[in-house]
Amino acid sequence: MSVAAVLVAAGTGERLGRGLPKALVNLCGRSILDWSVAAFANHPELDELVVVAPPASAEAVAATLIGNCPLPCAVVPGGASRSESVRRGLAALPRGAEFVLVHDAARPLVPAQVISNVLAALRSGADAVVPVLPMVDTVKRVSEQQVTATVDRAELCRVQTPQGFRLATLQAAYDAAPELIATDDAGVAEAHGVTVSTVPGDEAAFKITTPHDLRLAELLAADR
Repeated sequence: MSVAAVLVAAGTGERLGRGLPKALVNLCGRSILDWSVAAFANHPELDELVVVAPPASAEAVAATLIGNCPLPCAVVPGGASRSESVRRGLAALPRGAEFVLVHDAARPLVPAQVISNVLAALRSGADAVVPVLPMVDTVKRVSEQQVTATVDRAELCRVQTPQGFRLATLQAAYDAAPELIATDDAGVAEAHGVTVSTVPGDEAAFKITTPHDLRLAELLAADR
């Protein structure tokens, strides 16, 4: 049962404010993308990698990764949306892969255990798996700057990546909805009627979006 990973790294990073694609921003001497690639390339259960890079930087990313990555690695340019970028990544996967992990490269410090948790659930029979964390804040529903309800947070969770799928299942879900734009791949699978299972996530797998997030990542990465 071969395992491939698609690392989605095509975001512009405008909210980070560094003037270059987020995946190429420096994090303790290495790019954010380098950290994410290492998390998967060094995992003992991974067989293949596809990196979906910022379109204008795809050739430079390929020159850096291909030949230096310990796993077979392909680099493809991203699309106009996250969903289109994932579609391009899936199209570049080897045909023999049984499972695929789709990961936001902006979560560079994802622990190996989270990857293992997702793969264990897939090998136990799940078609789709997401790592989750509980909600710790009170959640309100708001309309026009006024609170309309307090939501029961016991029924809510925060979803992380990597999200894991049987490759055939995720490919069928994307093929069935070519125009669908989703914020995560589990949403595409859900729209196709796929049951999505959950496993424990980890706070270290947070997504770098703002300067505050980058500073936190720098503090954590410095200890690795």
